[in-house]
Amino acid sequence: MSVVRNILSSWRRPRAVVRQLLAIGKREDRALAYVMGACIIIFVSQWPALAREAHLTGQDVQQLISYSLLGWVFVWPLLFYGIGAISHLIAKVIGGKGSFYGARVALFWALLASTPAALLYGLLNGFVGQDAGTQLVGAVWLVGFGFIWLSGLREAESGEHDV
Repeated sequence: MSVVRNILSSWRRPRAVVRQLLAIGKREDRALAYVMGACIIIFVSQWPALAREAHLTGQDVQQLISYSLLGWVFVWPLLFYGIGAISHLIAKVIGGKGSFYGARVALFWALLASTPAALLYGLLNGFVGQDAGTQLVGAVWLVGFGFIWLSGLREAESGEHDV
């Protein structure tokens, strides 16, 4: 399936999507593409809010965007690799039979699949600010990410995959 169809399907059937992704085999290049794509999209989603902050506070918008770029494109992907490893170790303690790769794919895919909500949150945060609607969309983003990640991790740790 295409990435867009997989993203849409992940909001309804995340285990099935992760099962398909793991059936492809161990492809670290794809996992890296998922996490980098997600981090770049989240970075772009922050532009409206950063522009709003720069306008309201008089800060330099380029400086704010540069700091955000550094964090989202260079630091967060490394942290997500660590979070993926920790999630696998925790799953292993409670009976998981998967691999580090499967845990990474579940996490990285959840990040990528939740980016449509991140984009909407970024737009609302930039144009409206932190009101109740923006916070609701942020909560939907967080809950959606958690649902997709935990469902995908459950599938990855089921032990039915050879990766």
